[in-house]
Amino acid sequence: MPSLSESWQNVLADEMSQPYFAQLQQFVAAERARGQVFPPDADVFNAFEFTPFDVVRVLLLGQDPYHDDGQAHGLCFSVKPGVKQPPSLKNIFKELHADLGCPIPKTGSLEPWARQGVLMLNTVLTVRAHEPASHANQGWEKFTDAVIRKVSEKDEAVVFVLWGGHAQKKVSLIDTSKHIILKSAHPSPLSAKNGFFGAKPFSKINAALAENGRSEIDWQI
Repeated sequence: MPSLSESWQNVLADEMSQPYFAQLQQFVAAERARGQVFPPDADVFNAFEFTPFDVVRVLLLGQDPYHDDGQAHGLCFSVKPGVKQPPSLKNIFKELHADLGCPIPKTGSLEPWARQGVLMLNTVLTVRAHEPASHANQGWEKFTDAVIRKVSEKDEAVVFVLWGGHAQKKVSLIDTSKHIILKSAHPSPLSAKNGFFGAKPFSKINAALAENGRSEIDWQI
């Protein structure tokens, strides 16, 4: 696996020196040796690469990387430029249009959000090709829980965006007296009509940032 960017190395050095993290690296290396794993090795830590620790203003939590060819590139819900938008991402863009009037983007890459301080974190950072959740319970969750805790330790208010039950289980890791939590249904086709559509997450995030004296996100891609 590639090394983390310097700002995150400083924050997570203790975590990455733990025995479980070495075991996790060995597991992912063995998986890559026996077959295809997504995202590519160089992209695993893109969420950290594009969003240094000191600029994190929003944490958007996903679950598993996309498991089909060419989709995953290390940012939750995002796909590489030129790749067809998966259903959840299409629903995110529909809500973005309904909420803020932003035209539906042609690209599915959410890198512009990440570069503005939106940490786009999956709870598991790798997956075996075409086998969802195949790298769950191997150590990634322990690592990403530590990331959530570290972001929660920041002095300035951060907006944590938790879509769906899996993400909402992480509330216990967050200092709710200091930070803003936005919850709704998940944008997947199975649940979007049950509380994701109409939740207005993008305007709510910007309102929360403004309320805390922080600059808003330009959501238009």
